[in-house]
Amino acid sequence: MDTQNVSKALAVGTYLTGNEPCLNLEKTAIKIQSWWRGNMVRRTLLQAALRAWVIQCWWRSMQAKMLEQRRRLALRLYTCQEWAVVKVQAQVRMWQARRRFLQARQAACIIQSHWRWHASQTRGLIRGHYEVRASRLELDIEILMT
Repeated sequence: MDTQNVSKALAVGTYLTGNEPCLNLEKTAIKIQSWWRGNMVRRTLLQAALRAWVIQCWWRSMQAKMLEQRRRLALRLYTCQEWAVVKVQAQVRMWQARRRFLQARQAACIIQSHWRWHASQTRGLIRGHYEVRASRLELDIEILMT
């Protein structure tokens, strides 16, 4: 029985005559009470579900933030490691280039010294001495060709 019929019945007073109408009134009151309790339970469950939903949304957003922080930290660590590797590689390459340069310079010096010795041996020798006297320079040069 719905609430409108109960209200009409109570207003008219048809349930108050005899024993049977009192039982009907009691049953109607029990139905109203159960309907009210059902509504209250559903409202409470709805509120609890909404609150749980809000908490779950908050928790998911917190998890997403923590995941993003961990991802950024991992990226930062990876970047630092990569830069360290790049710096070590650059140092090694610089050391290798310097070593090759020094070897080439040493080889050039050896070649130059050998060339100068060879040139001095094949062209002859220039020997001489000089003296400075009062106002003139005396120069004695001797060229040997072999």
